[in-house]
Formats: sequence, C-alpha cells, structure tokens
Amino acid sequence: MDPILLYGFPLGSSMGLVAALEWLGKPYRLCRVDMFSEMRDPSYSRINPRHETPALITDEGDVVTETMAIAAWLEARDVERSISFDPLSRRADRMHQLMAFVNTGFTGAFSPLWIAIEMKTPNPEMQLVLREVGRKRVIERHDKLEGMIGESKFLLGDRPTLADALLIGVARWLDFHDVADRRGWPKLAALRQGLEADPAVVYATVLEKGDSSPGNGACVGHIALAEVIDRFGK
Repeated sequence: MDPILLYGFPLGSSMGLVAALEWLGKPYRLCRVDMFSEMRDPSYSRINPRHETPALITDEGDVVTETMAIAAWLEARDVERSISFDPLSRRADRMHQLMAFVNTGFTGAFSPLWIAIEMKTPNPEMQLVLREVGRKRVIERHDKLEGMIGESKFLLGDRPTLADALLIGVARWLDFHDVADRRGWPKLAALRQGLEADPAVVYATVLEKGDSSPGNGACVGHIALAEVIDRFGK
C-alpha cells in the first residue's frame, strides 16, 4: 500500500512534510485533519494518544508519529537522494543539525504564542505575558537561525531537502502571530521567498486551505480520517 500522511490544518507544521513527499516523488496518500476538532476527538487517540499531527501510516500499515521520526522514515527510503544526502556524509550531518534546531528550539519558541491564542478561558494579563515571552523567544531563535544560513538558495544547496520542509511549515508562524517583519532576517527572508514559490510548497499550501490541486502526480488521493482510524487505529 501507499503511505498515508495525516497533516493538520490550519497552519500545521506538517505542511512541509506534504511538500517533502512531493519532492520525493513516490506515490503517497494524504489525510487532512482539523486540529481544532477532529484531532481533539477521543477517537483520534487510536492514531496518536497525544492528539497531535503529523502522523504517518507506513506502507506496511504501521503508525509513525513525531515530525523527526517521519522525516527519518522518508530519508531512509530516499534512495535517489532527492531530499537528503548520503547518511555518512558531512552534508547529511549538517541537514540533521538544521532539522533538529528547527524542530526543537525554533518551533518551541512559538509555544507561548499558541497557548495565548488557544486558551479556553481568556485571561488578558496572562495572555499579555505569554505573547511577550513568545515574541522574545521567537526573535532570539530567528537570530540564531539567520546565523546558521549560508549563501545557497536553500538551506543545503541549490535544491530543497527535508531541512527546508521542516522549516517552511513553521517559519510562516512569524507572520501569523505578527511577531516582527521577516525582512529583519535577510537570509531567512530570501530562503522563505524561494520556498514559498516552490511548486511543491504551493501545492501543499493549497491543499491545507481545503482547495484542490493536481500537484506533480505523486499524491494518489485523500482518505477520510474516519477510515484511517478504522483501518489503522489501535
């Protein structure tokens, strides 16, 4: 069977993994998950007890959760090295370093901002503190990432890799939370501009919004979440 990626909307970090699957070019399916309703339903715990996206149903019907684990699964099957490098090479080490930074400190910096938005009972004073803490953390992490970026078109050369996929799903949160002008980080801004114009990222963004797009043909269709839970849930 073809692997199935469960990706979240709105603005899920998993958008980048959809783009990665397009870059990989191998057949796959998708399952679109509303993170404010479907993902929180008790039945979703059969796929991920932590009620989070993304999740991947492998070609053998196993469930893999956590972004880095899914990226590792994709990397191991990238025999043509479309989105990765020789695992024993220095470029692979560099890619893993960037992926780890993006998936931990960079992504985590936005947590206070999401908490402020998602509070069930509004608390203006606490939300103000959360926004201020989050803003400072996000800016600091952007400063660090700016210093890690070289002069190439993408993070690791002239083609996008898994590191770019992980970044683009999260980097747009800077704009959503209105933290700062992206132009304050010229290298990162240029990188984002290039990625946002990439056909695979455009495709992933269109799907996330609930619209349709043919993509490059690697995606062989969507499958309903209820069916995924029924077939592969524990």
